[in-house]
Order: sequence, then C-alpha cells, then structure tokens
Amino acid sequence: MTKKKSTTTTTAAAAATTRAAATPAAATPATPVPATPVPATPVPAATPALAPAPAAATPAAAGDAIPNVLAERYASPAMKAVWSPAGRIGIERDFWIAVMKAQRDLGVAIPAQAIADYERVKDNINLARIAERERLTLHDVKARIEEFSALAGHEFIHLGLTSRDLTENVEQLQVRRSLGLVRMKAAAALLALAKQARAHRALMLTGRTHNVPAQPVTLGKRFAMFGQELLAAFTRIDGLAARYPVRGLKGAVGTQLDQLTLLGGSAAKVARLEARVVRHLGFKTPPLSAVGQVYPRSLDFEVVSALHQLAAAAASLATTLRLMAGQGLLTEGFQKGQVGSSAMPHKVNARNCERICGFATILGGYVTMTGALAGHQWNEGDVSCSVVRRVALPDAFFAIDGLLETCLTVLRRMEIFPAAIAAENTRNLPFLATTTILMEAVKAGAGRETAHEAIKEHALAAARALRAGGDAGLVGRLAGDARLKLTRAKLEAILSEDARFVGAAPRQADIFAAEARRAAARVKGAASYQPGRLL
Repeated sequence: MTKKKSTTTTTAAAAATTRAAATPAAATPATPVPATPVPATPVPAATPALAPAPAAATPAAAGDAIPNVLAERYASPAMKAVWSPAGRIGIERDFWIAVMKAQRDLGVAIPAQAIADYERVKDNINLARIAERERLTLHDVKARIEEFSALAGHEFIHLGLTSRDLTENVEQLQVRRSLGLVRMKAAAALLALAKQARAHRALMLTGRTHNVPAQPVTLGKRFAMFGQELLAAFTRIDGLAARYPVRGLKGAVGTQLDQLTLLGGSAAKVARLEARVVRHLGFKTPPLSAVGQVYPRSLDFEVVSALHQLAAAAASLATTLRLMAGQGLLTEGFQKGQVGSSAMPHKVNARNCERICGFATILGGYVTMTGALAGHQWNEGDVSCSVVRRVALPDAFFAIDGLLETCLTVLRRMEIFPAAIAAENTRNLPFLATTTILMEAVKAGAGRETAHEAIKEHALAAARALRAGGDAGLVGRLAGDARLKLTRAKLEAILSEDARFVGAAPRQADIFAAEARRAAARVKGAASYQPGRLL
C-alpha cells in the first residue's frame, strides 16, 4: 500500500471519491421496538485511550519515503483514490455511520446527536495520529476506532462488529470499484483495437508462425486476433463485476451472534440491518449467506486471475508490436522531446509495449500469491492472508490500471508504415503463396504429396540462393518442374491476385470490430475515455 507522509486531512479528491461512492442509502422506516440499552455517556476528553494523540514527529525527511512504484509511477489518479490510506479510512467511516443509522432505526439506543457528531468529523483524517495509535495498540482497526470516536466524543461505532465486518466489506467495496474502472478502460481498449482493425482491414501483411513468414494476412486481422482475446477477457471482467458478492455483517465466526444480541435476538432485524448496509455499499447481489470470519480467499484469486487474463491479451499484442517495430513496419508512437537511447540517438524503442509485457509479468506473480491463499483457510478464519492481501490486491489493480493506460496510449498513437509492409510482402510473396500454389497444382492433376515435395525442394533452394545474395527465382524453378503441372503464366497469374492470399481476413476484422463495439457500447464513459500522460 502507498504510504503518505502528510499529517493533514484527506485531500479533497479522496474525500469527494469517498462521499460520492459511499453515500448512505435512504433510511428504511422501522417498526417501533423497545430500545436496546447502550451506554450513551459521551467520552470524556481526557480518556487516555481515546483522546486525540499528538502528531508524531516525522522520523525521516520526506525525501526518504519509499514510494509504491506501481501506484506513484503508473496508476491513474482514479485508481489511486480507491486504494489510498485516507480514501480507505473515509470509506470505513461512512460504513460505520451507515451501520449506526440502521441500528438506531432498528431500536438500538444511539443518540441522533452522536451520529451527527461522527458525521461532522468524518473527513478529519490524520494518518500520522492513527499510526501513532496503532503503534500502541498493535491493531490497525482498533487504532482507527479510537481515533474516530475521540474526534466525535462518543463510543457508538463498531457495535456488534468484528474487525472483519469492517475490513472485509470495505476491501470488497474497493475491489468492486476497481473492477468498474478496469471494465471501463478495457472497453475503451476494445474500441481502440476495433478502430485499428477496421482501418487496416485490407492491408496485406506477411503473417508469421514461429516468427517465420508463413501466409499473408492483413494488419486489421492481426489486430482482430489479439482483440478477440481481449474481448474474451473483458467478458469475464464484465460478468465478475456484475455478480461479485459481498460478505456482509457476519460477526466473529460468521453466526451474527453479537448483532442478534444487540437486536434482542430478532433474526429479522439482523437481516434488515445487513441488507441495508449491503445496499449502502452499492452491491446489487445478496451477501454471502454462510461464511466464517473471512470470505473465501478463492474469490481474491478469481479477481486477480481475471485481471491477468486481461493483461495477457494486451501483452500478446504488445509482444507482436515490439517484433514489428524491430522490423521497421510500425512504431508505437514517439513524442516530441522523447529519447529512445541515452547512447544511440537514432533509437525509437517500443518501450511502452515492453512496459505492458512487464505489467503482465507482475500480475502473474500476484496470481501465484493469491492462488497460494486459496484453499488455505483455517477453520472460521485467521490472518495469515493479511500481509499477502495488503500487497496483492491493491498492487494488482495498480498494475492492470497502468497496463490499460499504456495500452490505450499505444493504440491511439501508433504509426503504421504501409510502404515498409509492402516491401516485406514483395520479398516474401512467392514463398507465402506456396500453399495456394499447392492447391492449384492439385486442381491441375498433381498428387498432393508429390506436389508438396516438389514445392519444398524448390522453395528451400530459392531461399538459400536469396540468402547468398543471388536471385531466388522461385517462379522459374516451379514452372520448370513437370510434377506440378503449372505453367509460368499460370504461376504469375496466381501471384498477381493479391486479394486472394489474405483469405477471409478483412471480413474477420470487420466481425471483430462489430463485436467489440457492441460489447463496449454498454459501458458508460468507454468511448470518450482519454488515458493520462505516461512517464
């Protein structure tokens, strides 16, 4: 998690994000019930455990702070706002207030003034002071409870809750919001790929397998090929975001005992309390019904592995763009003032594509980390997963966010060189057409295996001659072989029909572009999204 040195209150941006995304649901009218007695005495200002502690002295100069590189260098402000320490505390405080309001409506004796006092100070977030409390309590949630209650002058938050009632739900809300951002940017990437596929639907390109010239394809089809993988990953993210479930209020071992005790043993009231809090968090699906202290960690694995699947599509595209850049067929874009190499002034490196591949590698590591947590839960829960999740969840989202920002930048700034592509085609076309020549030879009466052997002999000999600096002369070699039953005129006629060599590639590019546009049309903001400036 990114550490901040500031001891001031949360930034306006973080506070705005918190308030906009976590506005409490409207109060549900409650049937009058006997009030459950709860101590309502305001906390004395001098209570040592709750009195606001003095701000701790900064142990080192601000320049010595160790940043979270993924967050500070690559992630967008929107993604950082979801996972920032101050942003998280703001979400927690809104959560506590929502629980208090619902409990009061269900008969718990929480004074309205106490709730108002908590609301009044909820944006007063002093990270240094909370850290000082944690050094004393050695418990992060307890430190945040004490700080918030000290500011408000009451002790009404966290009634009937365990730490995991707070942290699990808040973290799942952060995951859900992050999935929403990822979904939107993935849809924007689909649209950008669709645009490239459509623009270059018929531009013939030397297709390669094993990185060796194979058959002609079109550049649009190549974009569509990687776009198809991205579309599959987007569909998974889209479905996951829609059905992602929240733990809800379940208590220490999942039995809701403390809420039942607080609400006079009424299961109906507890269900209403939980439903209202889940609605406040913005989840549309019902909460998990039978969990322990923690929700299944296999759900974290599902989230991170879905992010990795999304990254895989972008990384495969980026790898091929790197190869094409090395062949001089395109660039990923080169900005004014940019330097490709400190030593070689001519270099125009595909460094953004390399960065995309690096992000995919990072996400693969987080898949391993969260995969190790899945299936490792002890009884009703433990905290062995805590240190892993503190790193893996936010950083996985920072990585995919940086990847998508970079991918969008590349797709919108890349420069294609049709003349270089045409020159490569001219050099390779007689070889690329050998499968077509094979089929024409069979149609002329040659045996398939006989023709295959003849074409192979001449193609290998022509390639050797070409590499030795001579003339390949492949057409002449083939025309002179009676096994093929094809004249030179027929062979030249075959090679002149450029459009036939790309097969269904243009139509396939069109089909993908239409599919991508349909998928992205459901995502608000995708069509107009502009990535931030990259370092």
